[in-house]
Amino acid sequence: MAPNEPLFASDRRGSSIHSEEQAADEDTALLGSQGKIPLSPRHYYGFWRELGLFTWALLATAAVIVLAVLSQHHTSQQDHKKPKPGGKRNLIFMVSDGMGPASLSMTRSFRQLQAGLPIDDILVLDQHFIGSSRTRSSSSLVTDSAAGATAFSCGMKSYNGAISMLPDYTPCGTVLEAAKKAGYMTGLVVTTDITDATPACFASHVKIRLEEDLIAQQEVGEHPLGRVVDLMLGGGRCHFLSNTTDGSCRGDDRDITKLAQDKYGWTYINSREGFDGLELGNAVKLPLLGLFAGSDFPFEIDRRNMDDLYPSLDEMTRTALNALEAATQDSDKGFFLMVEGSRIDHAGHGNDPAAQVHEVLAYNRAMASVVEFLDRSKVEGVFVATSDHETGGLSIAKQLHPQYPQYKWFPEVLANATHSSEHLARQLNSHISQGAQGDELRQYITELVQSGLGIQDASDGEIQLLLDQPLLSVYTFADMISRRAVSLVLILVPLTSPAGAKSLGAVLRAFSTLLSLC
Repeated sequence: MAPNEPLFASDRRGSSIHSEEQAADEDTALLGSQGKIPLSPRHYYGFWRELGLFTWALLATAAVIVLAVLSQHHTSQQDHKKPKPGGKRNLIFMVSDGMGPASLSMTRSFRQLQAGLPIDDILVLDQHFIGSSRTRSSSSLVTDSAAGATAFSCGMKSYNGAISMLPDYTPCGTVLEAAKKAGYMTGLVVTTDITDATPACFASHVKIRLEEDLIAQQEVGEHPLGRVVDLMLGGGRCHFLSNTTDGSCRGDDRDITKLAQDKYGWTYINSREGFDGLELGNAVKLPLLGLFAGSDFPFEIDRRNMDDLYPSLDEMTRTALNALEAATQDSDKGFFLMVEGSRIDHAGHGNDPAAQVHEVLAYNRAMASVVEFLDRSKVEGVFVATSDHETGGLSIAKQLHPQYPQYKWFPEVLANATHSSEHLARQLNSHISQGAQGDELRQYITELVQSGLGIQDASDGEIQLLLDQPLLSVYTFADMISRRAVSLVLILVPLTSPAGAKSLGAVLRAFSTLLSLC
């Protein structure tokens, strides 16, 4: 081997193709005529042991695969043969129209303050919260109540304004109609017009939500399927009265209340006295049509002072539950009931936080009654509660200072209000229509703000705005209370010294100037 040649360079291993032949030659060279050494019994035992273990593992794996396939096949066959759930059921669907997470948070804090409850006290709504939903219509990123209720009732998206109609203007069947066809009793309970978007979507079909006269006709029985509702409680009486009658808002002279009674057998009531005669559902003759307001009910913050005129959402809900339960007592079918906290939405539209917290609390009481009913009922129940959208872009806190991001709001400001902005605006415009003006009107407005909103520090600019634009006063009143609910810190100046009192005066003057510019 050359000196510079690497060690073993000439002895590289050949192809493995000839490895067995080389091994035999090596054995012959080493052992001569003896050939290979025979295997010992111990070597034979190890060989057969390994072969047995391999065979067992192979068979076990095959067996597991076969059993899994058979089990899956058997389960699939059982699923196909499994009968559908049967038995009597009651279905209750609740809608908090226009209520978003901020509404819930605001109401929770307000209730804790008002009732002196601990900060960990929660609403009935909180106790049954499961999740949230994404809402939009087929025509807009922001749904309205009509498209939202069409999605609830039909399970399909449609355009804003649609009353159980699809984008191609074909009607879609609703869950209430399906329930009625299956033999269930049905009901609708609201605090707006019974012809408004949400209730309408369960019992009528029109291209646009403004066709409330036609909705009224369909709801009482002029419907492709005949009468599909057994109980309706709410407002909107004006759409059922002939335009020859006081309080009507119909475009024709048809009396839908008479049509309902004469042709479709409805029992009709239109007063608090008539409602009280129902004995919370224990003295009801179905089908029942109860219209207790010409249009919408007053906001709950106002209705509580007019309890002799209007039933509450909770009272109507309990009446409907008891009436439908009694009507289905001897049936193998239950009932479907839709309950709406309708005017949460309207308070959002008006940016009125005082009105909204009372609307949410009214809805919360109605939900508590539903939960109590389901707990005591011997019939199995299905309960779904949801919102269709948020209204008003509510935010319940404001950054107090530009230098530091500290956010606060003050529910005590809302607790001082005794009426809604809607109610106060109606009172103001009524007073003006009687000829009030000048200093007398200014004094009236000042007292209205103090008694209705609980605001004792109204600025000259705010009072002047109410004088100049009374038709927009509903928004001005709401703005006044909203600003103070997030700006109370401005008047929390210590008065322990003359300097403190001087500082308070400066702050109030600055605050009044700021408001006069808004």
